[in-house]
Amino acid sequence: MVAYSQRMRVANEKASKNVTQRGNVPKTTKPQEEKLPVGPWMIGLFIFVVCGSAIFQIIQSIRYG
Repeated sequence: MVAYSQRMRVANEKASKNVTQRGNVPKTTKPQEEKLPVGPWMIGLFIFVVCGSAIFQIIQSIRYG
């Protein structure tokens, strides 16, 4: 009985925060994972191209500079 009333109290506290929001209540109270707009493979490819071209440019300027 004690555990049940404690769970109800916690649930009521969570719900009472939503009472004043009127229409702006999220559909779930569980934290949502943020999704990246770009995948990790694309980020890796971008870094490889940028760093690779920078290193190539440095080597080329040392060779002909």
